[in-house]
Amino acid sequence: MPDINTPYGPISATFLQKLAKIKLLACDVDGVFSDGRIYMGQDGEELKAFHTRDGYGIKALQNIGVQVAVITGRSSNMVEKRMTSLGVKYVLQGCENKQPALQALQTQLGISANSTASIGDDMPDLGMFQASNIKVCVADGHPIVQQKADYITHINGGYGAVRELCDLILLANNKLSLIHGASV
Repeated sequence: MPDINTPYGPISATFLQKLAKIKLLACDVDGVFSDGRIYMGQDGEELKAFHTRDGYGIKALQNIGVQVAVITGRSSNMVEKRMTSLGVKYVLQGCENKQPALQALQTQLGISANSTASIGDDMPDLGMFQASNIKVCVADGHPIVQQKADYITHINGGYGAVRELCDLILLANNKLSLIHGASV
């Protein structure tokens, strides 16, 4: 099948067809929603930066009925607050082994691995990959994770990589031109 032009460059029509079947997107946080750096204040407080483009993409996916989950090895009030503000219902923190966490969520939601995509950047995310039909690594992800990915974003983690994947899922569902609203 021929390649399809997207705002991010050409992708295969076969890959676009697989994206159209996605009902659940599982995301890591550090290195995916953020740039992977953790800022530590003098009093021990942690700070992370989240990109509004990623938030906009997540809201758009939810508006077309795609469930979104965050599965992260760390636990953070900032992550809980950010995901709550985006309407993400499934925030699984402190998950050292992400594969059983994702599989339990798939069972809970009645969504198969065939209808699941995951996006990560480092070795702990390979567990999500094992329970996903579509495996995505951010542009600046670890080389081994990139080798296991079906798609490598053109954008680095923390700078809109999640939005890139969201846009491609929206495009596959003929909904990309229909998204609108405020950035979050």
